[in-house]
Amino acid sequence: MWADTLVILFISVCTALLGEGLTWLMVYRTEKYQKLKAEVERQSKRLEKRKEAHGDSLDKQHKKKIEREEEKLKNNNRDLSLVKMKSMFAIGFAFTALLSMFNSIFDGRVVARLPFLPISWIQGLSHRNLPGDDYTECSFIFLYILCTMSIRQNIQKMLGFAPSRTASKQSGSIFGPPPQQFK
Repeated sequence: MWADTLVILFISVCTALLGEGLTWLMVYRTEKYQKLKAEVERQSKRLEKRKEAHGDSLDKQHKKKIEREEEKLKNNNRDLSLVKMKSMFAIGFAFTALLSMFNSIFDGRVVARLPFLPISWIQGLSHRNLPGDDYTECSFIFLYILCTMSIRQNIQKMLGFAPSRTASKQSGSIFGPPPQQFK
């Protein structure tokens, strides 16, 4: 079981590096991406400085300027996402093929034991194709997804491909609050 776990961890690191390499080839090194990323960084910093300088005491003119800048930032973030999306389809297709190959190799094998009982709607994924009713046993697909999610984020940060904190803060995320709106 430990050997399988280490092999899956190694596979996750390799596929994350492969994915970032392909993304660099298809997206990060292009002039369009670099211009958009620099523009998003610049707009994010300017917007944050403007919000800090004026605080909550904004008149209508400043509110409209901030709203226009937020709209420009949102449009540039959308354009940046569209540039990235092309490579994501190619990478997604390649990884689906790899995932099905590795899934067939580890089919029906317990690769790890979870220190917790997963919530019911995740148990189908964590215990996929495993015999028995011990839901602390972990299948390949669940461990691979967990490893890849965490490893890829860290590799992006190490290689400098992750968005800056300022840009992330301004654009919001599905887990964080949306950007503050002045209305």
